[in-house]
Amino acid sequence: MNKSLLKRYRQQQGFTLLELLVVLMIIALLAGFVGPRLFSQVDQAKDKTATSQMKSLSQALSQYRLDVGQYPSEAQGLKALTERPSGVKNWHGPYLSKEVPADPWGNPYQWHNPTRNKNVVYEVELLATGNDGKQVSYGF
Repeated sequence: MNKSLLKRYRQQQGFTLLELLVVLMIIALLAGFVGPRLFSQVDQAKDKTATSQMKSLSQALSQYRLDVGQYPSEAQGLKALTERPSGVKNWHGPYLSKEVPADPWGNPYQWHNPTRNKNVVYEVELLATGNDGKQVSYGF
């Protein structure tokens, strides 16, 4: 190496502002493309989890109905699946192995018996309130 090239190499330390800006632009572009796709997959996973949990709850409610002869009232709520309500005969629970879970957004599941939605043909319904405030319904 000649001396002027070696001297120039030793004087150059770190990155220039332009190089840093280019790298930051590339990172921002990648985050802009990847971020929304990742978040939409998280939302889809939460929707699927809510549907799965509501199916499990509906199976437990169906078993409760077979034993007791009717679904729990709204006053008894979903807690009737894990604890015997007062005055209920033929309760052979608990019908869930754990406590009633919260929905994937951290809200309690809502239970309507009979359904309050007059546009549907099912008898009862479970509702989860999504992150955007929209309700996901599972009726049976």
